[in-house]
Amino acid sequence: MGEQENDQPAARSDAAIEDRGDPTTQQLRTVGQRRREAERKLDNHLEEASHKGEPPANAGEGHSEG
Repeated sequence: MGEQENDQPAARSDAAIEDRGDPTTQQLRTVGQRRREAERKLDNHLEEASHKGEPPANAGEGHSEG
């Protein structure tokens, strides 16, 4: 029966307490930066995918016309 008395949750650390509530300015900046990087990476992937199967841009270079 002594074990059942110890089933209460352990005291939270300072880090766990800080995670609750409004995010800090630094956290918001970090989230914004990560979002911009992810969007830029996605744009690059979409651009590469849209050009896949097309001949390279320099495929026609070196040939003189006329």
